[in-house]
Amino acid sequence: MIAEREFGKTKNGERVLAFTLRDGDGCATVLNLGGIVQSIVVPDRDGKPTDVVCGYSDVAGYENNGGYLGALIGRFGNRIGAGKFTLDGKEYSLYCNDRGNHLHGGLAGFDKKIWAHKIDGDELVLTLVSPDGEEGYPGTLNVEVRYSFRGGRFGIRYRAVSDRKTLCNLTNHTYFNLNGEGDGSILDNELWIDCDEITPTDSAMIPVGGFRAVKGTAFDFNVPKEIGRDIGADDPDLKNGNGYDHCHVLKNRCGDMVKYARVRSKKTGITMECYTDMPAVQLYTGNGMNVQGKTAYYNRNAAFCLETEAIPNNVNIAEYAERGSSVLEAGETYDFTAVYAFSAK
Repeated sequence: MIAEREFGKTKNGERVLAFTLRDGDGCATVLNLGGIVQSIVVPDRDGKPTDVVCGYSDVAGYENNGGYLGALIGRFGNRIGAGKFTLDGKEYSLYCNDRGNHLHGGLAGFDKKIWAHKIDGDELVLTLVSPDGEEGYPGTLNVEVRYSFRGGRFGIRYRAVSDRKTLCNLTNHTYFNLNGEGDGSILDNELWIDCDEITPTDSAMIPVGGFRAVKGTAFDFNVPKEIGRDIGADDPDLKNGNGYDHCHVLKNRCGDMVKYARVRSKKTGITMECYTDMPAVQLYTGNGMNVQGKTAYYNRNAAFCLETEAIPNNVNIAEYAERGSSVLEAGETYDFTAVYAFSAK
C-alpha cells in the first residue's frame, strides 16, 4: 500500500508530494522532489517505531540546506576531476561545484528536480528526462527509479537509457542513524564492509588512480567495529576527508548482487544489511553536518551514508573503469539496484 499526500511547495510554487510505502510495522516516505528518501521507520528490538533516516520536515529544509540529504543523485554520483572527460576523442566540460571539480551532477542535479510519478502495484516509480547538454553532459537521458518496501527490505532500482553516448552513475544519498535520526551520533553504530581496497584521493577528494589495501588501516571494516573507533586515526586519507568519505571497492563483479555491508545499533537493536550489484560504495560519515533536522540538530557524525556507485572519476582513470565503467552507449540500458534490509533483536 502506498499513500500519497502533499508535503509542501518549492520556492517556485511546484507541488511536492510525499509517498509512504507501508511494510507491516514499518514504512518509508519518498518525495517526488529529488527522489528524496525522507524517512524510513522500522521497529526497534522492543517494537518501538524508530525513524533511522536524517532529513527535514518541510520543503524549505531540503531547498535551503546542502548535503543532499536522502536525495537521488545524477547524472554522475560523486566526483569527476576538473569536471572534464573525453568520449570518442571529444572533451566535455561539466559544471564544477566542488573545489574546481564536478560533484553529484553539478549545479542543478537530479536531486533538485521534480520527478514525474506513478504507482505500480506496491512500487513507487519516478521518472525524469535529462535533456541533451544539461550540466554539460551529451545525450538525452531517460531515467526511471523504482522504490519498494517489502519484508523489511527497502529497494531502489535505477534504470536509464540515452540517445547518445554519455555518462551515467546514479546513487542515493540517504543519511542513516540506526540509533534513531535524533540521536546525534553514529560513532557507536557497528559497521562491517566486505572490502579489501579503497581508492586514495587528493586533498580535494578526487580518486587519483591506484588502490589502497585496507588491511591494517582505519579503513578496514572486515571485522565489524564501531564507526568511531578509528575515525580520528593519523591517516592521510582520513585527513583529506575530515573523517570517512571514501570509495570502498567491493569484491563482486559489476552486475553481480552481493551483501556488501551490515550496520547495527546496540542501543536499538536495529540492523541494516546492504546489498547491491554496483562495484563500489562511498562511506561518508556526515563530516560536514551542521543543520537543524526533523527532531534534532545534526552536528558532525550525526549520520552515515553508504552510496552504491561506480568508482568516482572512473571516466578519467582506466583501471577504475575496468571495475565498472560509467560510459553508457546510445540505446544501452543502465540497470542497477540497491537494497537495505532491516531487522531488530
